[in-house]
Amino acid sequence: MMDAEYFVDLALEWGADHAVPFEISDIVFDPRTILKCAFGCGDWGYGHTCPSRPLSLKPWEYEHVLRRYSWGVIIHSTDKRISQDISFGIEREAFLRGYYLAFSLSDCAICGECAGFAGKPCVNPKKARPAFHSVGIDVFKTVHQFGLPLDTLKSQDETANWYSAVFIE
Repeated sequence: MMDAEYFVDLALEWGADHAVPFEISDIVFDPRTILKCAFGCGDWGYGHTCPSRPLSLKPWEYEHVLRRYSWGVIIHSTDKRISQDISFGIEREAFLRGYYLAFSLSDCAICGECAGFAGKPCVNPKKARPAFHSVGIDVFKTVHQFGLPLDTLKSQDETANWYSAVFIE
């Protein structure tokens, strides 16, 4: 985790509310997250980054892949787009520093409306990434270990907390 503090500082400089380094053992995997996607998300069957898309890995397959990483950075923002932009920026910066397999996970906020809802291909396939939770990660248990804010929203008036992560090496 030699560069972890560098990436944390970069995320904060770019506007993250919080950023923390993690070790892979801190990530709580739970394949039940797919149930919340399939039976609670309006993007199911449409979104290009969701686990319902053809040829998508399932959560237990993502876990097998993601456990090959040893560390990374969790990014928190109350703005979905900021969370995604920072995670993608950190992924790119990590790549340029030699971490060529760095990969970000962030709920997609690139387009105002996903082309998948119109049955069209993704217009930003190089930037679109799956959500932190859609790959089988229990985001609640994971971020609470770091004292980061995340509660179940009880009304649409409450401020949402958006989390992304960059798996680095």
